[in-house]
Formats: sequence, C-alpha cells, structure tokens
Amino acid sequence: MVEATATLMGSEAREAADAVRRLLDGNAAALDALGKTLRANPPKLVVTCARGSSDHAATYGKYLIETLTGVPVASAAPSVASVFGAPVAAGDFLCIAISQSGRSPDLLATVEAQKAAGARVVALVNDEGSPLAAMADTLIGLKAGPEKSVAATKSYIASLAGLAAIVAAWSQDAALGGALAALPQGLEQARDLDWSVAQEALVDARNLFVIGRGYSLAIAQEAALKFKETCGLHAEAFSAAEVRHGPMAIVNKGFPVLGFATSDTAGDSVREAAAEFAGREARVCLADAQAGGEATLPSIAGHPAIEPILMVQSFYLMTNALSVARGFDPDRPQHLRKVTETR
Repeated sequence: MVEATATLMGSEAREAADAVRRLLDGNAAALDALGKTLRANPPKLVVTCARGSSDHAATYGKYLIETLTGVPVASAAPSVASVFGAPVAAGDFLCIAISQSGRSPDLLATVEAQKAAGARVVALVNDEGSPLAAMADTLIGLKAGPEKSVAATKSYIASLAGLAAIVAAWSQDAALGGALAALPQGLEQARDLDWSVAQEALVDARNLFVIGRGYSLAIAQEAALKFKETCGLHAEAFSAAEVRHGPMAIVNKGFPVLGFATSDTAGDSVREAAAEFAGREARVCLADAQAGGEATLPSIAGHPAIEPILMVQSFYLMTNALSVARGFDPDRPQHLRKVTETR
C-alpha cells in the first residue's frame, strides 16, 4: 500500500504556500494594471468559465466579487458554445477563465465566444504556454509549478488566491489586501494542523454531507469532489441554507457531516446547521474559524474571505491520509486523468 507521506498529492499540497508567494510576486504588475482598468471601466457583469475544481474556485470568486464590488457574477455553461454553438450577446462584461491546463476544448470554445462578444478576458492558468493563456487580455499565471497528481491541490489554492488578488486590486480593500499578503505564512501554519479527527470519522464512511456558506461554499464543493476522486466516498456539498430544503431529512444518528464555518455571519449559519445535526447524533466534524484551535478541526481565524483557503489547505492533507487509509492511491484515481478534454 502507498504511504500517505509518499504521495504526490500530499507533497504537492504542502507546496501551496510557496505557490501563492510566487503568484503574488510574479503577477503584481498585472494585478495592479487590471485593478486600475476595472475601476476606470467597471464591467456590468462578470462571467466565469471553468470546470471541476476550477469551477469551485469560480464560486469563491463570485462571492468575493459580488460582496466587495457589487457587480453580479454568472457562470458560463461551456456546452452552450462547444455543443450548441450558440453565440453570446455583445455586452460590456468581464470574462474570468480558470484552468490548471488551459487546454480543455469546451473551455476554449467558451472563452472564444465570450471574447468575440466583446468581453475582456482574464485567465488564471497554471500552464502559461497554453492556448487559454494566449487568448487572455490579462494573464494571471498561477505559478503552482508542475502538478503531477491527478487530484489538484496547490493549483486550486493558487486559483483562490489569484481571485482574491484580483478583487483586492479592483476594490482596493485594504483588509483583504493585508490578509492576502499574510496568506503564505498562514498556509504554512494550516498545513500542520491536526485534522485526524475527520480521518477517523470517515475511514469507514459511505456517504456524507459537506456544508459551507458564503466564502466557504466553494471549499465545501471542492471537498465533496476530492472525497469522490481520492477516497471512493460519496459526498454531497450544500450551502448551510440549502441543506435545510430537503437534504437534511436523511441526517440522523451516525450520519457524517463536515462543515466549514468562517468567522462572519455566513459562518453562523454553518454553526447553526452543525449544532442541529449534532442534536440528531450525526457525526459532525466542524472547521470553525471563530473557535480557532478549539474547534473539532482546528482552524486559523483571520479575514473571513481568507479563512476558507487556510481550511482547504488542512483539508487536503487530511484527505490524502484518508485516501491511503481507505486503500486508495490518491495520485491515480480510477478512470480519471489529469487533463479532461471535454468537448
């Protein structure tokens, strides 16, 4: 059996702090110029283009952009361009495309259609020699370095940091900018937090819910995907608000629930749902920035928009160990490959 300490997933996840440092340093000029452009000519709409983990990052970007700039954000459905060949109505909007490889055909078709309609294209991409990078009006290189494990980790964290950097430059929010500058150090701390309680709770599990809200919804989505990819574990992600509309009916004694609660009012909603599930004797593991080190899953308090990035750093290392404990190889999930060329 593969050892947890020997996996690519584990070693790559531990490189996230250095990746974020490179991203912030290497893109400083591009981010500053983009921020000035967006303040001078604010788009009426932002459209995100992404698949898989990158689409979860786009969820995070949606909450950041809408809460800090007020500009609405919509997610493009890649099949509209790649399958239906439908044109995009011309307009004054910003297209943010997110990809590790920058090579998926349906993503490229979508960005091409957005660009033809007059969108300014910002690409967050790890492969800076990719077709997507070449299409961008503004390229934000993720600087994560080679990622050989099929399960994306450091490139996802870099995507979150890149989106936070775009919004900080655009909004000139000093609190977010300061928290972003401290993020690499925070990631170094987060990777050493002990989340073994979650590993023990899930080693024999078959199903679970993952809940978040606001800024943490994106990492709940990502966590559910990683459980399926690397652990053979069926997981569903919900907003703490949406989970009350039907899904919570199946949460009873022993049902596993993983929650990500930020220190803001959105986190209060997650804490309330977690408390209700615990009252039904569900097996609840809660990462709670408000409780910090006293939480079931110890977390680092800070800016509410940055806390989920720190949580997902801890989560990746726990999940890597969980995958091995369940008899899987997290670097080589069955039926999957690194670049999914959806058409």
